[in-house]
Amino acid sequence: MGKKRVGIIGAGPAGLMAAGRAAGLGHSVFVFEKNRQACRKLMITGKGRCNITNACPKDELIKNIPGNGRFLYSSLSRFSNHDIMDFFSGLGVRLKTERGNRVFPESDKASDIREALVGFAVKNGAIIKYNSSVREIIAEEGRVRGVVLENGESWELDAVILATGGMSYPLTGSTGDGYRMARELGHSVSEPRPSLVPLKTVETWVRQVSGLTLKNITLTVYDPSGKKVFEELGEMLFTHFGVSGPLVLSASRHILDCGFSGSVLVIDMKPALSEEALDRRIQRDFDKFSRKHLSNALYELLPRSFIPVFIQLLEIPPDKPVNQVTRRERQRMVSLLKGIRLTVSRSRPISEAIVTAGGIKTGEIDPKTMESKLVKGLYFVGEIIDVDAYTGGFNLTIALSTGYTAGSSIM
Repeated sequence: MGKKRVGIIGAGPAGLMAAGRAAGLGHSVFVFEKNRQACRKLMITGKGRCNITNACPKDELIKNIPGNGRFLYSSLSRFSNHDIMDFFSGLGVRLKTERGNRVFPESDKASDIREALVGFAVKNGAIIKYNSSVREIIAEEGRVRGVVLENGESWELDAVILATGGMSYPLTGSTGDGYRMARELGHSVSEPRPSLVPLKTVETWVRQVSGLTLKNITLTVYDPSGKKVFEELGEMLFTHFGVSGPLVLSASRHILDCGFSGSVLVIDMKPALSEEALDRRIQRDFDKFSRKHLSNALYELLPRSFIPVFIQLLEIPPDKPVNQVTRRERQRMVSLLKGIRLTVSRSRPISEAIVTAGGIKTGEIDPKTMESKLVKGLYFVGEIIDVDAYTGGFNLTIALSTGYTAGSSIM
């Protein structure tokens, strides 16, 4: 294997992993990054804590990648989630594993992951050129020849790795220009769609509780046909347009393929209690607050800001004394607490999604090397490929694994 001149477009986690790996194998590597710094999107993942991977058994990885997960068998065998953990530990980043096998830096700082990846690339000899936006990739006779930057500079290269990301969070640099460059070279692109995205609801009462986070609730999701597709315990957030938060983002991927609209979200506010136990709890509260109005007797049961909405949904007068609430009305309370329903009208735009579903069609990429089957010396890594996963560190696992595979495959 001779020494090659390799250009990498994008200094995100996939691009930096590819850069460090290729440079470590002796190639001359140049990373072209349009921003002033690397990993801008990485810095906001996991609320700035950076969920780098998931410590689940290897055989569970593919199950958590609904978007063309089988395409990743080779790369995940080459560089798995556990290899990722060993990689960062070897660079001095201390890790911790939290609920759901989610792996974070012990410091809770995404900057530690960015510094480790930049250091890995640079120490191995890669040169990162910031504020350098690529206009086009040059290919002749079915082979990559170089790139042209927006400022007109031409770079002769033997290989190019496209690591530009998808179209989510465009302010971080993921503006879809990688799709354009790929199309210009003859590649097909599956329509980019929002995945792991907040949801807009038909019900407008959500605006009254915008900003309220519900913790330790169970969210169950049914697709438009009525089939249950998701159920999980965790937290969610009400917004002025609908709902967001960890549970909703996870749930959104399960209704992506049906187009979101018409799916139903069911919130169990008290998942630890059966209906019978919840009824007894309500009766105890009513005995305790027997002389109060209903609106003033629920603050031990519900968040204060949610009480007016809850009573509104119950269709019981808020000033009704609790000692006059009937058994049937109490049963309505139990049913509502165990099943507040929201109907999804659509998702928020792709610019607000954590991940882009869709991208370069996997049938046009060699899964063992990430090299294009159409243009020799052209490689794709990370979110630009038509693969996507659930929340929990799986999408970053894809980025790092495909980056490692491409960087290892330059010939």
